[in-house]
Amino acid sequence: MMPDEMGLTDFYRSAIAKKAVMAVTGLILFGFVLVHMVGNLKLYMGPEHINEYAHFLRVAGEPLVPAMTLLWIARIVLLVAVVLHIHSAWSLTMMNREARPVDYRDRGFAKATYAARTMRWGGVIIVLFVIYHLLHLTTGNAHHDFVPNDVYHNMVSGFQIWWVSALYVVANLALGLHLFHGLEAMFTSMGWTNPSYESLIRTGATVFAVVVTAGNLTFPLFVLLGFVR
Repeated sequence: MMPDEMGLTDFYRSAIAKKAVMAVTGLILFGFVLVHMVGNLKLYMGPEHINEYAHFLRVAGEPLVPAMTLLWIARIVLLVAVVLHIHSAWSLTMMNREARPVDYRDRGFAKATYAARTMRWGGVIIVLFVIYHLLHLTTGNAHHDFVPNDVYHNMVSGFQIWWVSALYVVANLALGLHLFHGLEAMFTSMGWTNPSYESLIRTGATVFAVVVTAGNLTFPLFVLLGFVR
């Protein structure tokens, strides 16, 4: 039965629809983490540059729309993408458990199960980290010396605490694994694979995950090591 022959709710219950939602929301979130990392690289250009960048994000769209409008639209889109991504992943996991035979001894299945476990636990770590990250560097509720609209100060003073930097390191390593497995899984689940370019997909997923993870790791580590003050 095609989508036009059933309700949207019924269609969403199908595995192919959930995989499509996972792919689309995954692309949105992959794009966000890359742009977010690149924007934060302005930390190394000094307080003026990264604070000016943060100010631009708040006033983008003026005078056509009020300040913060586009930023809140982006936040809402990201929140919806996260909710749909998590719900689709959870639903697919439940569907796979119901359809899976009791005993599997195939090595390929074991490999897939390991990747799935990594994705699930990595996803939990990432969600918890995002909540802390927002409280730490966006609202300041979890920051010991938060100064509104001073991104440079907040990042530097925040990462000077070793256990805070350690949390960011662990979370970004989990994010790196999630990005790698997620990109591979996206192509596989949607049937966008071919033996002739499987190695290209794996290489692309590896490069993307390494670049984003390495970039994000520099922020807490370089501050903690005293390279940024």
